[in-house]
Amino acid sequence: MPSPIPVDDGAADHLVGLGLPDIALESAQGGQLRLAEASGRLVLYVYPRTGGPTIELPDDWDLIPGARGCTPQACSFRDHEDELTALGATVWGLSAQPIHEQREFAGRMHIPFPLLNDSSLLLARPPLRLPVFTAASMTLYKRITLIVGDGVIEHVFYPVHPPERNASEVIAWLEKQA
Repeated sequence: MPSPIPVDDGAADHLVGLGLPDIALESAQGGQLRLAEASGRLVLYVYPRTGGPTIELPDDWDLIPGARGCTPQACSFRDHEDELTALGATVWGLSAQPIHEQREFAGRMHIPFPLLNDSSLLLARPPLRLPVFTAASMTLYKRITLIVGDGVIEHVFYPVHPPERNASEVIAWLEKQA
């Protein structure tokens, strides 16, 4: 049975035109990255959490609209990274998932770009107020992709469905801007 399709609940309507906050987040590749210091065009895709051999997903995960598909989405951005780079974009992923799980996932799936950890849910607070949901006593980000130009959000993909097509949708949008 396919997962339920997420609906646009308006939780991202306020984002275009906002600047990324000046916060540093830990990267699964090591070190920290400051969101506000991202230069040029940044594709920041935000996902709930990935599964894996040692990473359990909550019961009924497949019944939560928009929860399923984090691995296909990440792999699609990985597989299209050269095209995105050619269009002048840098890719970062972001999740509230624990950093050790993000590191395991990035290594296992050969993710070449930073996966940032926001387990404190700093981006769920003002000014961005990114949308979240709760599953198995965990507060997680809803899937959303932000296109950021010189620190300011230019475009938002929300809700993202199906996740494995998100990278192609981003490429199509970037090509129209060229």
